[in-house]
Amino acid sequence: MRKEYDFSKARPNPYAERLKRAVTIRLDEPTIDYFKRLAAEKGMGYQTLINSYLRDCASSRRRPTVRWASRSKGAA
Repeated sequence: MRKEYDFSKARPNPYAERLKRAVTIRLDEPTIDYFKRLAAEKGMGYQTLINSYLRDCASSRRRPTVRWASRSKGAA
């Protein structure tokens, strides 16, 4: 390994901004706890695990099943 490297002719990675993008997402505590526990079992970060899971959902075009709680009669 060299003591010094010359980066004067280096150029920025044109794909660096495409790799990851910071977003804000609100998750409930039980969901975060679940992914943290699972990530600890797998030996990885929980954000990495969530990203991997969401990427898998997107690539397989998986659609969520959403069931809204029905409102009882007379509820405002």
